[in-house]
Amino acid sequence: MSVFKFLYDLILITIGCLMAAFGTAEFLLPNQLSSGGFAGIATITYYLFNFQMGTVILILNIPLFIIGYFKLGKGFIIKTIIATILYSKFIDIFENFEVFTDDRLLACLYGGILIGIGLALVLKANSSTGGTDLIAYIVQDFNANIKMSNIIMIIDIIVVFANIITFKEIEIGLYSTIAILIIGKMLDIIFEGINFCKLIYIISDKYDEIMTAINSEANKGATGLYGQGSFNKQNKMIIMCVTKRRGVDKIKSISRKIDSSAFIIITDAREVYGLGFKRS
Repeated sequence: MSVFKFLYDLILITIGCLMAAFGTAEFLLPNQLSSGGFAGIATITYYLFNFQMGTVILILNIPLFIIGYFKLGKGFIIKTIIATILYSKFIDIFENFEVFTDDRLLACLYGGILIGIGLALVLKANSSTGGTDLIAYIVQDFNANIKMSNIIMIIDIIVVFANIITFKEIEIGLYSTIAILIIGKMLDIIFEGINFCKLIYIISDKYDEIMTAINSEANKGATGLYGQGSFNKQNKMIIMCVTKRRGVDKIKSISRKIDSSAFIIITDAREVYGLGFKRS
């Protein structure tokens, strides 16, 4: 790794940890809300034993650092240790600031947005703030068939239930769930952008007419792919077209108008590069 790349990653990690810590300490923690994982556990110990949240997060991560050093590689784990220390210390600093709001709805919204953006920046630097992310990486290293998202989800559910039991308020769990969903959504937006595209497949005997209409009426390009039906073994032309969300209804309408029995498949295209879309 070059020095420039390491410094660039370090800047991303610092900004990301600053945002995530601010969202945690100024919005979620004062309102007893949880973002799941070690932060949720630290929220419980903060209110039960008055332990500093950031310090508890750091202590909980120490065994994972040791395991991760041998399992996940030195480069990744060093940046993760840096990120976790920064995240923990920033939380301890922000705990002393005046609370922004005691409205739990506002807290879970703004806290979720800040934490989501912050974590996304840390992940973009090929790092982590420890906790459930690091557990998921380690577990997947032992068994690659286990999905990281499932591991994180299970841990978050357990921690949120622990928060509900500790504070004896179902609303805490409901608002915490909203915060966790917002964090996940912000991660998607940062990594995949807000301009999701749709990939459309159209199977029809009138493929030539449909492709011409898509070009002229929808002002979209389309590609013909050769395929074969599994039942009748007949050769088929499959139309493939990529469009922004707003163009989906137009293409569906064109296809149905020409061939009401056309077989249409619409799926998400997370990233599209080329003419009319991203250049790089």
